[in-house]
Amino acid sequence: MSNGGNGDSHKIDLYYEKLFGESEFSGYHLNSDTDFVKALITGILANEKRYGYPSCPCRLASGVRKEDLDIICPCDYRDADLNEYGSCFCALYVTEAMLTGNARLSSIPDRRPLGENRANRHGFEDRILTLPLPVWRCRVCGYLCAREYAPGTCPVCKASQERFERFL
Repeated sequence: MSNGGNGDSHKIDLYYEKLFGESEFSGYHLNSDTDFVKALITGILANEKRYGYPSCPCRLASGVRKEDLDIICPCDYRDADLNEYGSCFCALYVTEAMLTGNARLSSIPDRRPLGENRANRHGFEDRILTLPLPVWRCRVCGYLCAREYAPGTCPVCKASQERFERFL
């Protein structure tokens, strides 16, 4: 597989090293097939260049960041897929059991809701609660915090502020 020019290959290698380090630090694991991971990174970087954000290369992005927040890598569905299938939808992230050969990759159904179901998939918007501060939830890893505004970056998985939703 050609990664384009030498500069593209260097960007892919740098992104791989960054992603690997962040993943391992946060308790996640990348697929052990480095060529496969770098092919996915090629797609992530292409989407970032095309849309301005690193959407999953295995899903169709709309080009509207707000509509695609759930599929910006790492996507909102990663942890559920890891728990149920041992890898995420695109197999970028895998469990320890996958790495050690104690589990096998299999087909994973796409959890992403269709159309309008995406906007209110949690239904919290209809609840009225009175708390002294809003509770924010990282849609990537589930980190919760009670504060006036969502953190700029998730301290657990490093997702950006826009990946947070008001939980309560």
